Amino acid sequence: MPFTFLHAADLHLDSPFRGLARAPKAVRERLKESTFASFEKLVSLSRLEKVDFVVLAGDLYDAADRSLRAQLRMQKQLTLLAEDGIPVFIVHGNHDPENGWQARLDYPEQVTVFGSRRVEFRAVDNRRGERIAHVYGISYREAAVRENLAAGFEKKEGAPFHLALLHANVDGDAAHDNYAPCRLSELAGKGFDYWALGHVHGRRVLGESPHVVYPGNSQGRSIREIGPKGGYVVSVSETGDVSLSFRDTADVLWTELAVSIEGIRTEQELKGRLEAAMTAAAAEAGGRPVVLRLRLEGAGVQHDSLQSPQVVAEWLESLREWYGSPDESDAWVWLDSLDVRTRPELGGTDPAEGDGFLAELLRQARSAEADGSEGRRLLEEALEPALRQPKLREWTLSLGDERRSELIGQAARLAAALLREKE
Repeated sequence: MPFTFLHAADLHLDSPFRGLARAPKAVRERLKESTFASFEKLVSLSRLEKVDFVVLAGDLYDAADRSLRAQLRMQKQLTLLAEDGIPVFIVHGNHDPENGWQARLDYPEQVTVFGSRRVEFRAVDNRRGERIAHVYGISYREAAVRENLAAGFEKKEGAPFHLALLHANVDGDAAHDNYAPCRLSELAGKGFDYWALGHVHGRRVLGESPHVVYPGNSQGRSIREIGPKGGYVVSVSETGDVSLSFRDTADVLWTELAVSIEGIRTEQELKGRLEAAMTAAAAEAGGRPVVLRLRLEGAGVQHDSLQSPQVVAEWLESLREWYGSPDESDAWVWLDSLDVRTRPELGGTDPAEGDGFLAELLRQARSAEADGSEGRRLLEEALEPALRQPKLREWTLSLGDERRSELIGQAARLAAALLREKE
């Protein structure tokens, strides 16, 4: 029988949104509520489209000792799904492992939370009582699960479709903790029709035969998680063909826009471009609040002044004042930061072609920008003391060649501006 289901993950209910102490109260309160609002939109979507079941692939809560508020809100939404006859299948991940604190609450019988001892499965019938699928899953017992949980998944006969629910790092994504590590080839060889994954916050379809899918998190929580967020409504045809429809349920959008300084001669012109970018971000959000980062790039005469942290801070505060207070509107734009990646406007002789320290510095930087291995060596040498801190080391390992080149170039241009200033 054809059927549909919702696949979501990484709700991170009651996320604290740290690092926003200077943001207005209205921004902080809306962000704190945003994870709940996004989940409620997913539930409303499931009810409206009358999906046959829902799967939630881990990290429903932001902390192992989940807040009572988050658990009560979860109970309410699961009850609404049960009232519409929609079963829900849940696994817990590294943020909300089984051994974390849990309130003693009653959940509808249509809700299945898979345990952590072994992979279990449940049969799923549609509203007419026809068998449509088997759903399999296993939760994390504790936060740091290093063993390959995928190895325990085995199909059980008796259903036309087999869905595996797993919170895991497939093929060792360096940007995420390597919990429940497994390989895409291993998942593809298990014979399941759909792997409903969680853990990676970026939306990705790793394979289509079978489908191996990360829906991403349902609400962005920092400027590293930009763009639409939500879940997939998955349709399965009579012949077993799978089609995905992403649904954006983010309550607040995190956005990054580029603003070029090329051709700008005055601060007034720069102000106009920055204000236009903020207006564009608001228009693209479709009436939703936006947390925005503006990335200044390109070469121009404004480059040197933008190397001053004080000047950048003054631009930031002035733009926040210009766009108005979030208290005055529901569709606000909060300018989180200005990221300066500009270059000086070169007139006449290229400074890298001369003699002296500055020329040598620029030549070495350009060489490192162009050569991935040389760039890696340079960054590791420069950051060696900082790399003793595990999180910083994890961050540097996650950098691609393009981002590494950007950082080296940015550092060289900052050094050159300071050297020119001091002669």
